[in-house]
Amino acid sequence: MTPGLPDRPLTLERGGRILTTDRARIDVDAALALLRGTFWAGAMPRDTLARAIANSVSFGVLEADRLVAFARVVTDLATYAYWTDVVVAEDRRGSGIGQWLTESMLAHPGLQGLRRVALMTRDAQALYERLGFRVGSSGSTYMEIKPGPTGP
Repeated sequence: MTPGLPDRPLTLERGGRILTTDRARIDVDAALALLRGTFWAGAMPRDTLARAIANSVSFGVLEADRLVAFARVVTDLATYAYWTDVVVAEDRRGSGIGQWLTESMLAHPGLQGLRRVALMTRDAQALYERLGFRVGSSGSTYMEIKPGPTGP
């Protein structure tokens, strides 16, 4: 396994909840359980998520010992960041956790001064617009390649 991204852990508290980027405090199995209910990562293998957490700025929101929200930022810590796997436990949605999580992601000291922060959403556009995100107008076209196990 790779040593992971060299960011500095951040811990915040609000209303009895803890928001942390300390990967040691983010339980991979609990994060995987949250992602199982999503349309984008429901079938992600555990080892893939563990590697992704190690190589991303990863955020977890804890209530007592329970992970109630999770997100990752894929970044070079200098110019670009891509938000992914942003999820809040179904029974905690509407309680402000998502707002706190995303505001904390934007405010993270290691993610300041970037040229661009990007994300894709199918169902949370209003939340991200409240934070200042807009539909891209750069004239660029979103493109992707989905390589198989042996390459493109």
